[in-house]
Amino acid sequence: MLNDPTTAAATFAAAYIALHVSHSVADYWVQTDHQANAKGQPGWPGRRACAAHVTTYLATQAVALAAVVAVLHLPVTPVQATAALALSGVTHYVVDRRAPLLWLARKLGMREFLDLGVARPGTDDRPCLGTGPGALDQSWHHFWVGAAALLIAA
Repeated sequence: MLNDPTTAAATFAAAYIALHVSHSVADYWVQTDHQANAKGQPGWPGRRACAAHVTTYLATQAVALAAVVAVLHLPVTPVQATAALALSGVTHYVVDRRAPLLWLARKLGMREFLDLGVARPGTDDRPCLGTGPGALDQSWHHFWVGAAALLIAA
């Protein structure tokens, strides 16, 4: 636990930046096409693809976090880093399986938002990165990346 509020705030900010930047790199550059297309499929093929993605996602976050901690001499213990990465990884896996995200959004009354930017049934529309589900996915990840950074600074 960090007793100095300034050190805690700086640690939170640096950890958040490292985890957030590496999140984007891992989700858009490191993740393979196969992982992106298969991770939401039912059964073991989807689970394996999602687990492979989350493994590379966590490796990317771990490298970024370790670099920031080393360069800035942050008071982060291996236990704090491991707990934060575990939180980030578990929550990333859950929502990247897609069904939990869709279920939660529907429960919250977001059915119309889920249709934004998604291909229409029976057409050859191409969905884009600017979809409702994509925005919900990324905002979910941003929330949990923030929670992981807070866990590091706590």
